[in-house]
Amino acid sequence: MIERIWSGESKLYLLLLPLSWLYGLISGIRRLGYRTGFFRSWRAPLPIVVVGNLTAGGNGKTPVVIWLIENLQQKGIRVGVVSRGYGGKSASYPLVLDKNTTTQIAGDEPVLIFQRTGAPVAVAPDRTCAVKALLNQHDLDVIVTDDGLQHYALQRDIELVVVDGNRRFGNGWWLPAGPMRERIGRIASVNAVITNGGKAEQNEIPMVLKPGDAINLITGEQKPALALPNVVAMAGIGHPPRFFKTLQDLDIQIQQKHAFADHQPYHQRLLSSLVSPEQTLLMTEKDAVKCRDFAQKNWWYLPVNAELPSSDAAALLNLIMAKISQYG
Repeated sequence: MIERIWSGESKLYLLLLPLSWLYGLISGIRRLGYRTGFFRSWRAPLPIVVVGNLTAGGNGKTPVVIWLIENLQQKGIRVGVVSRGYGGKSASYPLVLDKNTTTQIAGDEPVLIFQRTGAPVAVAPDRTCAVKALLNQHDLDVIVTDDGLQHYALQRDIELVVVDGNRRFGNGWWLPAGPMRERIGRIASVNAVITNGGKAEQNEIPMVLKPGDAINLITGEQKPALALPNVVAMAGIGHPPRFFKTLQDLDIQIQQKHAFADHQPYHQRLLSSLVSPEQTLLMTEKDAVKCRDFAQKNWWYLPVNAELPSSDAAALLNLIMAKISQYG
């Protein structure tokens, strides 16, 4: 239902417009307060790169964060990551992740980033505290914030916005009548717009998510997803249909699809009920980090990697490298 409202297919958004106007007023006052110095913000002693959204819901932001980290690491750059840690419930913040940190404590996306890249990761509702915690423990050259475009208490040097190329900006209204956290005009002030799927518009960087081989949660065995028998697909991400479409593009015959809420916690009984022993449960990597401790032998996940045109990729990395050089 919320997708139909936000896309403009349902006129029920009209009933929510008063709340949207209030949301827009409050967010506009906050941003103005930071721009004028009425609210205090903090500048870190190293470059801050924000990867964020103008809309709520999954746009492919985390794969972009991973892409940035891995490409910068290949250049010898020491990268740290900060995140809000949605879905996690730590007893205290800031929390710097280690190999024993669970998704229940830190949230799924920070754990996924930490496991994929090995980069230092810290989570906290106040991202300034997360940055300071990282700097207390690590020598870093740059920090990437996973989300946080609207977290103006932390000053930033580079802003990258990820846009869903198919859904774009929906009906264009603020939450809750529409998907917008900020109005579309905000996009004019960011350094780059990365468009995930669909058709990139002028001055936007096209991106595609390329799936790798499927990986078994228990053994780590890898094989083409097309070789998996009797696939039941599940996804607990911001926009599950994107994952199902990826499987269909691989010509995988899906016997059943199960969509869950973003950041939803799982337990063994719930997921085991989705498949028989003869079937294969295929999930996203973001789902996999939440259920490795109780995984079954017929559970697999499909990692995806962001791919950008080489010229655009080089330009983005050069922009960040130049900013690192400015900080010395």
